[in-house]
Amino acid sequence: MTISGDPRQWQIGMLGYGEVGRILAEDLRQQGVRVSAYDIKLDRGQGAALRAHAAEIGVELAQSHADLAARADFIISAVTASQAVPVAAACAPAIRNGAWFLDFNSASPGAKRRAAAHIDGAGGRYVEGAVMTSLPPYRIKVPLLLGGQGARELAPQLFALGFAAKVASDELGVSSAVKMCRSIMIKGLEAMVIESFTTARAYGVEDAVLASLKETFPSIDWEKQGAYFFQRVIEHGRRRAEEVREVAETVREVGLTPWSASGTAERQGWIADLADEGVFGAKGTPDFARSADWRTEADRILARIKS
Repeated sequence: MTISGDPRQWQIGMLGYGEVGRILAEDLRQQGVRVSAYDIKLDRGQGAALRAHAAEIGVELAQSHADLAARADFIISAVTASQAVPVAAACAPAIRNGAWFLDFNSASPGAKRRAAAHIDGAGGRYVEGAVMTSLPPYRIKVPLLLGGQGARELAPQLFALGFAAKVASDELGVSSAVKMCRSIMIKGLEAMVIESFTTARAYGVEDAVLASLKETFPSIDWEKQGAYFFQRVIEHGRRRAEEVREVAETVREVGLTPWSASGTAERQGWIADLADEGVFGAKGTPDFARSADWRTEADRILARIKS
């Protein structure tokens, strides 16, 4: 059995109510689509803000993974990378026969296959989705690569809901591999910029370094790009570190040692630790991770190192 009919009449379950989950929920609710959500943070420190957001846009909150799975025609899993397989396992016993399960998580091809085994084995239909760039500018129309046996059947349903989805392969793991290999470069570049620019700032040679980079890569505005990279890593370093650990696992799965990816994960995680300490200001305030000049954040890092 496959869940059919107009997808705008489906009950959509959102696993994870962080930045991605909230944006997708907002865009779906604007179309009148029924949305329920569950996040383990609902009963923790951030729970009040998440509950307020859900109430504001009309999202029903489930009590558990199983509770959400039992009511949903279509589940979107948008949790942290390390939880991709555990949440699939938690949903599987209660998933409705034929219900779709779209895995948005940045996990390795092997992790996607393990998650699929839980869902497909319980009568659901697992499809992997690889988000190919930062979600906020595009929102629900973020470029999305689909993979798995049900990908071609699900694609037009996603299109009807406003997603910009394209089928990459009928084989699980291909979409994830594209995403992971891209992340070696993108997340690695973020980490390298933070390390290079902060070190240059400490030596007082940042202007010379940026001038040299501009000469080599004239199409990139390194001042603007640097500020953006610092902002994104400070704000989302924890999630990025988890993703890059999955990137490293992707590299290991083909027999290579992930020296670059492992180092990137350490740097991203280290910045996340500093953010948790309040080095960059208080989380949840308008000024957090919003400096227009990367030097401000580099100076904060250097002051913390010297303290």
